Amino acid sequence: MSKQHWIHDTVLYQIYPRSFYDSDDNGVGDLNGIAAKLDYLVELGIGAIWISPFYPSPMADFGYDVSNYQDVDPVFGTLDDFRALKDQAHSRGIKVIVDFVPNHTSDEHPWFIESRASRDSPKRDWYTWHEPQPDGTPPNNWQSLFGGSAWQLDKGTNQYYLHSFLAKQPDLNWDNPEVRSAMADNVRFWLEMGVDGIRVDAVNWLSKDEQLRDNPPNPDYEPAEGVDPYNAQIHTYSAMGSHIFDYLNVLQDVVKSYDDRFMIIESYPDHPGDHSHYLSFYHNLDQTVTAPFNFDAIGLPWSAQAFRSSIGSYMEKLRPGDTAIYSMGNHDQHRLATRFGQESCRTAAMMLLTLPGTPIIYYGDEIGMHDTHIPPEFVQDPFEKNNPGHNLGRDPERTPMQWSDAPHAGFTTAEPWLPISGDYTTNNVVRDLQNPRSLLTLYRELLQFRSTSDVLRYGNFELLDHHEDVFAYKRMYKEKILTILLNFSGNDVDVDISAQNLVFSTLETTEFGGSLKPHEAVILTSDN
Repeated sequence: MSKQHWIHDTVLYQIYPRSFYDSDDNGVGDLNGIAAKLDYLVELGIGAIWISPFYPSPMADFGYDVSNYQDVDPVFGTLDDFRALKDQAHSRGIKVIVDFVPNHTSDEHPWFIESRASRDSPKRDWYTWHEPQPDGTPPNNWQSLFGGSAWQLDKGTNQYYLHSFLAKQPDLNWDNPEVRSAMADNVRFWLEMGVDGIRVDAVNWLSKDEQLRDNPPNPDYEPAEGVDPYNAQIHTYSAMGSHIFDYLNVLQDVVKSYDDRFMIIESYPDHPGDHSHYLSFYHNLDQTVTAPFNFDAIGLPWSAQAFRSSIGSYMEKLRPGDTAIYSMGNHDQHRLATRFGQESCRTAAMMLLTLPGTPIIYYGDEIGMHDTHIPPEFVQDPFEKNNPGHNLGRDPERTPMQWSDAPHAGFTTAEPWLPISGDYTTNNVVRDLQNPRSLLTLYRELLQFRSTSDVLRYGNFELLDHHEDVFAYKRMYKEKILTILLNFSGNDVDVDISAQNLVFSTLETTEFGGSLKPHEAVILTSDN
């Protein structure tokens, strides 16, 4: 891999602004709070931040229901606060990526207010409206991701509007060129302000079947706790329509019209591990400015063979110039430490930061934050409220950052918007910074090593096969070779490998003798 773009030479860090740091003591994190912690990110080794939505919003889905794409919600600050944050980040060498939500708006967005005013509204066709069936039921069987029908009857005009998410998040009609133009203008607004890129949310739903045909049932669906009822259908017609790449190219063309910007795609395949889904974005968009997240790691079991198979297969299919962006966690998924266990977090960190491509760290994963129990009376997430009992709520992975052992984990002096994990007095940034063996220290050391290693940033990738419990691979750049061994097991593992010199270990190992300790990961080199 040759260096073509700053995205190849950076580490991304996702910030959920409500939960990062509260600068004005109202219990909710804000933009000035992010600015106050930029030096922490510099010292950690972060090169770019992705900020989840901070636009004006009724907060039905905590910012993913946008009522104005070109401003800042007062709970997070002002446009001037954002400009200051962006400038302060840039002065420290940190790029800024903003979340962009193209599929839907809030039902309180002026566009939708005008659209629903009457059937003759000039903006009626900016959203998807349809007559009820003869018996008054919705136009088809499409389901909302948050539960129930994807159609909401508007009694004022006696038509249904489409909402792939909440009823308060009506889908925009991307088949309308006026919508495409308006959304391009919204992207242009932020690029003109100087942001370095956009993360494009929920792209699967931008294009749907024009005939509004019913989705077929999913024959493999079995209701159970933790299984999303949305999976009862195969979403043949309600998502991934024939024009999806045409519409994404509208946004990409705006990004391409500015120097040195990048667009990251959020798109989950219907079937986990379906690499053809991810590859379709590389093949239908411009790889020099666009790449999708790879979410495989979120659904994989903690198994060396599972990761070896998934990543090996993915890397084989990528073309030169394709940028792999591995996501091991985000604001919609259970915490890495919860899924894989605290003892595996060090191994996961080594894997994430030594694979090819651009790694992304979800805030708090660097200190091993885990899902926090949210009592029913404190639940905020509409996903949980609409699907109680399915363990689908996203509040547990969105709890406030644990900065110190001060009250409320040093996040705020007020009552925080979500409960804070009870382990914050022992698991926090201040404490970890004082511990040379902490997970945070490991992240900082790995990021420092990566920043000085051309092999890890630009090198090729080759799988190795040493032991069923070890995920092993080489990274090669010019004449230099690094070998990475990741022990996924809780046992000592002997590895048959020619004598190599230890460069880095996730444990206290000082030299490598051919044996890996439980959960140990190492970087080796043949250099003297």
